[in-house]
Amino acid sequence: MREVAFIKQNKEKWLSFEQSFFLNRENNPETLSRLYIEIVNDLAYAQTFYPKSKTKTYLNELAARAYLSIYKTKRVEENKLKLFFKTEVPILAHRYRRQIYFAFLVFFLFVLIGVVSTLYDDRFVRLILGDAYVNETLDNIANGDPVAIYKSGSNWGGFFAITINNIRVSFYAFILGVFGGLGTIYILMVNGIMLGSFQTMFWNEGVLLESMRGIWIHGAMEIFAIVISGAAGLILGKGILFPQTYSWMTSFKMHFRDALKLLISTAPFFVAAGFLEGYITRYSNKMPNFLSVGIILITLAIISYYYLIYPFSIIKKSKQHEPLQA
Repeated sequence: MREVAFIKQNKEKWLSFEQSFFLNRENNPETLSRLYIEIVNDLAYAQTFYPKSKTKTYLNELAARAYLSIYKTKRVEENKLKLFFKTEVPILAHRYRRQIYFAFLVFFLFVLIGVVSTLYDDRFVRLILGDAYVNETLDNIANGDPVAIYKSGSNWGGFFAITINNIRVSFYAFILGVFGGLGTIYILMVNGIMLGSFQTMFWNEGVLLESMRGIWIHGAMEIFAIVISGAAGLILGKGILFPQTYSWMTSFKMHFRDALKLLISTAPFFVAAGFLEGYITRYSNKMPNFLSVGIILITLAIISYYYLIYPFSIIKKSKQHEPLQA
């Protein structure tokens, strides 16, 4: 059978499964099992007759999703919240890894713009951060405490205000994706340029390392989670601009749900970052270097592993359970 005829014969079945998986239109385990068997059979056929085609790659991914769907229905006793963070989010992070990588690329491009602009024009940082903020920071540097601005207010008040503000920024990065991702890129631009300008100001004053030792205690998780929220906005934009074989509304619903799950997954990291900023950063100048640097490296390692490395191990594990995988 020619590949075109094979696709035409089975296209509706494959799309039906995708809609069941993404939109929860069918949660019956028996139906999922039947679809899994049919899809794996189609995959075996494609591996035999079209080994280098995109059809085989497409069916390979469908088979993996089918397995994971069945696997989840068999573990109803497992805590849903645990399953969400342990399995669902990593699968989404793997599926939309290109959007995550692109969000980081865009963000750090604007960080670089902020760095270069401030290096060549020290007035640029005032344009971005405002005179009051810059003057206060310069006074703190002159007084020997570059990160004193993080020590104002109470621990609890700082923790609460910081966490709410970070979640607000992340929500904007997500929801502005409805403008084809352009709104999300704007949020990444603003935050990237701010970060680049802010850190370059400390470089110009000769206290970059001292400032980083305090700021990045909470900043590692905070900035990383904001970029992940930006990736969620790009996913939403992708669903709007590129519906592919789906109707526009179906594509929008699918990508909105996936992007929202990815956004929600950042909440614990924002809470952790808020706690660190409210309770730990203010004491950074009293810590030994190994402790502050250790906190930075550990927090960065945790969130990097969760979104960038762990998803691949989840997908690899699922493929090991697929008996007809090539």
